[in-house]
This record gives sequence, structure tokens and C-alpha cells, in this order.
Amino acid sequence: MANKHLGKRFLEEVWNEGKRETIAELVATDCVVHDAAGDAVGPEGFYPFYDRMRTAISNVKLVVDDLMEDGDRICVRWSCSATHTGDSLGIPATNKPYVVTGITIMRVRDGQFVEAWQNWDMYAMMQQIGAIERPAPTYIGRARAVISS
Repeated sequence: MANKHLGKRFLEEVWNEGKRETIAELVATDCVVHDAAGDAVGPEGFYPFYDRMRTAISNVKLVVDDLMEDGDRICVRWSCSATHTGDSLGIPATNKPYVVTGITIMRVRDGQFVEAWQNWDMYAMMQQIGAIERPAPTYIGRARAVISS
């Protein structure tokens, strides 16, 4: 259980403190980061995502909600609040705050991440900053009809 602190350290230093150098320290050069946008390899592959997000958002506060370790894997369930203040997401800055949740799983070898999987609610972020419309919750009426029949 000696690796659990690495997951928390990475998320707090990289996102809350903006320490880009922590990426190079903790992400192995052959690490594969799996994300909805595709795979990135090593720090050089992760930097474009990180730089795009850091120039698009401010007031970042990432909270580690759960942290677990099993063998060489760490699982972090997190929540993040931030403000959309930059144009690098493909839409002009809206200055709107948002809150999202996510889960990141990291495989560790020799004190570095060698593989990671991240899944976070980008759809909710895009809704909250006004980039896409929130659909009307039409399913609630149907659920009540089914329950009462």
C-alpha cells in the first residue's frame, strides 16, 4: 500500500497547484493514459490535454473523494470545481463555474504511473458552461406513469 499517496499527490499538485513539473516526475515516458479523447503516451502525450485545460479554466479545486489501492493499481474518485475563463475548449470563455466528477485509475511501477484510465463528466461541464443545451428531463413523467400503473 505504498503507492496510494502518489494518486493524491498527482491530482493535488498537478490540478490544484498547477505544478506541470509533477507530470514529468510521476508519469513514466512509456505510460499510456486512456481517455475518451484517445490514448496519450508519456508526459509529452499528456501535456497537450493538461495545457488546454489549464488555459481554459481557473479557480480549480479538485477534491479526492475516495482513494483505494489494490496491488499495483490506485483508484481515485474525485470531484472538481472550476471556472471556464479561457478560449482553448473551442468556445469563447463564458466565465461560468462548473462542477464535475470523475474516476482515475493508475497503475504504478517503481514510483511512476505506467498506465492510467480516466473517465470524467465532460458532458456536464459543457452543459454548465453553456456550450451545449441541457435536455428537458422528460423521463421523469414517464417513470411516474409506470410506477403508478
